[in-house]
Amino acid sequence: MTEEQLATLGRVLRLAPGSRLVDLASGSGELLCTWARDHGITGTGVDISTVFTAAARGRAVELGVADRVRFVHGDAAGYVAAEPVQVACCLGATWIGGGFDGTVGLLRRSLAADGVIVVGEPYWRRAPDAESVAGCGVGSDDEFGSLPELLRRVGGLGYDVVELVVADQEGWDRYEAAQWRNVRDWLVGHPNDELAPEMRAELSAAPERYARYRREYLGWAVLAMMPR
Repeated sequence: MTEEQLATLGRVLRLAPGSRLVDLASGSGELLCTWARDHGITGTGVDISTVFTAAARGRAVELGVADRVRFVHGDAAGYVAAEPVQVACCLGATWIGGGFDGTVGLLRRSLAADGVIVVGEPYWRRAPDAESVAGCGVGSDDEFGSLPELLRRVGGLGYDVVELVVADQEGWDRYEAAQWRNVRDWLVGHPNDELAPEMRAELSAAPERYARYRREYLGWAVLAMMPR
């Protein structure tokens, strides 16, 4: 998601000052840190990466919200908040619950009675063939459905969809292209590393593969849902 879309998501969730959030697989902490700054929420982020956890803590200091958010280094797969939260999030990491359904179930364990679950999940923008599935780095075409199928799935789990923010191709571009620059910078600094040939090959192939497959076939949506 772009910064603007993340901000839009925070606005449409109608976050009240003092609301408690939990963000599983919180990455570099942008969601909690910017929402704490803009909406006065408090929250906890959990991520298994020490690098991301350190970056998230630094971001909290940078935005002046270190007294309102905390970041825990740990496995988000089994994390349940000590107190019920108003918003339970997992954006783009539903493998922590064994898939979409399991992650929704995990998040509900932290949720207050009137709370909102927020999940980001890929979907097929168009029906893929086997080549496109492989090009997108997906195990099989039935790993994801279309956007209507994803929304119907939420209803089947006993939830109402109350908000939706859909990433566009610009968001995909910013996400993917930043990785190419990072790999390029790494190659410049580590030309003799044993991984350099593999990383060079990946950088040479990644832009075309992305433009041919992922950009055209794979979408990403963030759904906000409430139990019925």
